[in-house]
Amino acid sequence: MLIGVPREVKVHEYRVGLVPASVRELCGAGHQVLVESGAGAGIGFPDEAYRAAGASIVADAARVFAEAELVVKVKEPQPAECAMLRAGQVLFTYLHLAPDPDQARALMRAGCTAIAYETVTDAQGGLPLLAPMSEVAGRMAVQVGARYLEREAGGAGILLSGVPGVPGANVVILGGGVVGSNAARIAHGMRARVSVLDRSLRVLGTLDQEFRGGISTVFATSDSIETCIADADLVVGAVLVAGAAAPRLVTRAMVQRMRTGSVMVDVAIDQGGCFETSRPTTHADPTYIVDGVVHYCVTNMPGAVARTSAVALNDATLPFVQLLAARGWRAACAGNAHLAAGVNVHAGRITHPAVALALGEELLAVQNVLAT
Repeated sequence: MLIGVPREVKVHEYRVGLVPASVRELCGAGHQVLVESGAGAGIGFPDEAYRAAGASIVADAARVFAEAELVVKVKEPQPAECAMLRAGQVLFTYLHLAPDPDQARALMRAGCTAIAYETVTDAQGGLPLLAPMSEVAGRMAVQVGARYLEREAGGAGILLSGVPGVPGANVVILGGGVVGSNAARIAHGMRARVSVLDRSLRVLGTLDQEFRGGISTVFATSDSIETCIADADLVVGAVLVAGAAAPRLVTRAMVQRMRTGSVMVDVAIDQGGCFETSRPTTHADPTYIVDGVVHYCVTNMPGAVARTSAVALNDATLPFVQLLAARGWRAACAGNAHLAAGVNVHAGRITHPAVALALGEELLAVQNVLAT
């Protein structure tokens, strides 16, 4: 199969769909790989490394999209990229369509088959292609939260760890999944006071055992969220409903009751955000202030640590890319229900139930597509 890797064009996005080690595996299996010149340069993977791995380097994205049967990216295609997609072509990348009807319509118009990393499943009910970036984002959330608690960054001037005689910051994490648990590990390791809220007693029990009572675990209700938020120095939004828009757990009224200089990091912003006051930001302009509270809502957080993120993502995506390349998307999905769960758009129709519900579109079940 001919696989294409364009350079990412989202603001300050330096990750790349395939790193040279992945290209070597694919070329070794007899596939062809086209890589846009400079696609990996921002994270130390020059064109020469791709050539050594067996790839062909092309001058621009237009040729990648024009020739590739399978396009492998990281972030959702931007409007100019959507315009280059075509019927019969397969796109494999993060999509996050539920809060982005414009992108969904553009993919539908293109007629391509779009497979979303974030809805591919595994045998344990997890999201294996979302997990690596969720791990990165969860750890980063505390790191950036600590940064913006500093006075010159707009925060209240609080050291996350505290010092002897002065307690550490009060960190509230909404959601105890992959993002939330990773955020809890970093915040606890930095000696902050940590509370994790979740609606799953199983999740809360697992966290309580892991931290041996060193963090507070709280069952999430509107009342408990409101109470915890009011006393928080740093709030991390870490909720996820696969394929669907994130629930808005924190209202504007709750934000108004927070202390001036507190910080909110909305990791759920890719799915629309879990704070009522959230709006997408970029690495170039990452924060804004609402009612005295600093909001960090960057939609591609792991892009800030792009080399780590790209390698971690490839570790997870490569087996699926190999499967798609070896068998074609139909046979690959017919034989792997977990990959089939990633198909969000096909031939102008929405094929994922949560995405169809969020966008108000008629669902074409992927099983029906595969049966034809």
